[in-house]
Amino acid sequence: MYRELREEVGLLPEHVDLLGSTNRWLRYRLPKRYIRRHSQPVCIGQKQRWFLLRVHCSENNFCFDSCDKPEFDGWRWVKYWQPVREVIYFKRRVYERALEELAPLLFPEGTPARPQTSYLRQHRR
Repeated sequence: MYRELREEVGLLPEHVDLLGSTNRWLRYRLPKRYIRRHSQPVCIGQKQRWFLLRVHCSENNFCFDSCDKPEFDGWRWVKYWQPVREVIYFKRRVYERALEELAPLLFPEGTPARPQTSYLRQHRR
């Protein structure tokens, strides 16, 4: 997790506090049209562990060009459930599960209201 944090957003372990993680691997499969059959190894999906971190450094510490092929070109603070609305449809359930599981660590008084489920169902495929 710390290697990815440094590689992808330029933050070091001393820039964050680890609040928790998902208990198990969360998985998704790529729809057939997204599978790149000519690359090695062929990726058919992914399994992920999610981590909840509290950032306690300056926003100036974020750096997206610390590796040869940056994965991101920017960032922004958003409301808790916003990533579920913005992620590509085939990853949506993984995001929902991760945020549901991690929410009590961040919101002990109660999780923020979720987006309307009709919106989420309407955009699932």
